[in-house]
Amino acid sequence: MQPLPPDGGSDPPPTSALRRLLNRREFLQLSAFGAAGLAAGTRAHPKGRVPARARRPAGAAGPLVEDTVLPSGVTVPTAPWLIAENAKTGTLNWICNHVQPNHALEGFASQVSAVPGDDVALFVNTTARAVQAQVYRMGYYQGLGGRFLLQTDFVSATAQPPPVTNSLGTVSCPWKPTMTLNITKDWPPGCYLLKLVGSGGEEQFVPLTIRNDASMASYVFQNSVTTWQAYNLWGSYSLYYGPGSGGGQNFASRARVVSFDRPYPQNWASGAADFVGNELPLLFQLERLGLDLTYWTDVDLHTRPQLLMNHRCLFSLGHDEYWSQPMRQAAAQANANGVNLAFLGANACYRQIRMEASSIGPNRLEVCYKSSSEDPLTRESPELTTVNWGQAPVNQPESTLIGSMYQSVGAKADTVVTDASSWFFDGCNLKDGHAFPQSILGEYDRYVPSFPGPRNADVLAHSPVPGQSNWSDITYFTAPGNGGGVLASGSASFVGQLSTTGTIPPLVIPGPIPGISDVFNRAMENVYGRFGLGPASSYGSSGGNWSAVYTGAAASAGSAAGTPAA
Repeated sequence: MQPLPPDGGSDPPPTSALRRLLNRREFLQLSAFGAAGLAAGTRAHPKGRVPARARRPAGAAGPLVEDTVLPSGVTVPTAPWLIAENAKTGTLNWICNHVQPNHALEGFASQVSAVPGDDVALFVNTTARAVQAQVYRMGYYQGLGGRFLLQTDFVSATAQPPPVTNSLGTVSCPWKPTMTLNITKDWPPGCYLLKLVGSGGEEQFVPLTIRNDASMASYVFQNSVTTWQAYNLWGSYSLYYGPGSGGGQNFASRARVVSFDRPYPQNWASGAADFVGNELPLLFQLERLGLDLTYWTDVDLHTRPQLLMNHRCLFSLGHDEYWSQPMRQAAAQANANGVNLAFLGANACYRQIRMEASSIGPNRLEVCYKSSSEDPLTRESPELTTVNWGQAPVNQPESTLIGSMYQSVGAKADTVVTDASSWFFDGCNLKDGHAFPQSILGEYDRYVPSFPGPRNADVLAHSPVPGQSNWSDITYFTAPGNGGGVLASGSASFVGQLSTTGTIPPLVIPGPIPGISDVFNRAMENVYGRFGLGPASSYGSSGGNWSAVYTGAAASAGSAAGTPAA
């Protein structure tokens, strides 16, 4: 490897010097805001931080944390190490700009996340003679979104054997490791894109999360890799589709088990999957403010569920659909004991999965039959059956955890404020009935009074979805006693509309929407304050205004009837 000098060094030579912007089809594959056409802009690091007090996490000897008063007046926990990290030189060279044939360069890592001391193998298939890895940590970095950390030497590379597909539609790549990355203490915790670069200019991402399992940070940023993998069609199989007649795709032939032992497609954010569209805009804001963060994937929540109790808030991002029983139990127990949950998307915790090992390592296979009659574990362990959480024999609709529940897809609706007096809208200068035009796009959730769920839920925005006789809701409730709060944005497009970058090309990350992005980010500062400083119930219990919002037939209309088969 070629590490940076102590002063941070300079970027590697740009592989294409940003000679042309990436074609949207090449970079974003139907992201949550793919067709929204968001505008561009930038925001500087906030000035005039006023540290309220310096502290360390309770019972820990970890990094220093400061309770900081933002210019908005909201107090949030910030981490000096992260502020210093984002002051380092950023770059746009993390972006893939090379347009290349399919399978010219692709790869995957032996782990979805790692800690210092781990050796992460990269399995690369390419038509190039040699390949190197450029390592970028993603964050704010003067609005550029990434920092170059190091690059490997070029190593010999070659075409690898074709994938193997079993009777369950599981596509696995029997490839030999091309190189190994040693994760050292010089890799700060965070979200990384490993940019594979071929000797012919080929480029492709491999995502990797660097954890700190000893962290007591206030906030957890969770990458939804199980949902990325569920939608991964590399090798012609995902949990949604398999090969069909005439070269099309067929739901009946879908995979029942998908493997992390394969790349993400080139036409899905150049291999970055949903990270760029559904997650990076929030990460950009969190690191811009220097909040007290730690990072993991949902596979890590599955593997070490007990660690959630070390934190104050879990961020579930734009599309977080596939949850295992250990994940859900950890979130529910933590929330009951004071940990806050922020579901900033839609369709979260909708399908149950199980995780199994592959030949490469543990938790590399994601099981989801989507059918109790097909799942061989239904009779033996019905509670682990891989169906929708609300279906028999599991019968645990996501509304009991989130408050709201999934409705359908295809929304194109205005967000309509129902309770402008709510803490969520403090400082936003809104009135009831204020509408944010066409800010609800794609999948959406709502509160359904006739389904199990919290009876003290507040509906903060109640938005009619044209053509579907339904609504999308922003909801909030507090768990009993000293429990945590649960916020749900009710829209898959929410995270994308937090974007304020204008330096990153808009075909990669669209910029702010006038009159929407600034307001949503101000509202999120209220979330960072309330959810980052302790159990939200310490501010008082939610009031349960849903009963004034849903009356008559509306109280049961819409339930979960709009769910598509896929």
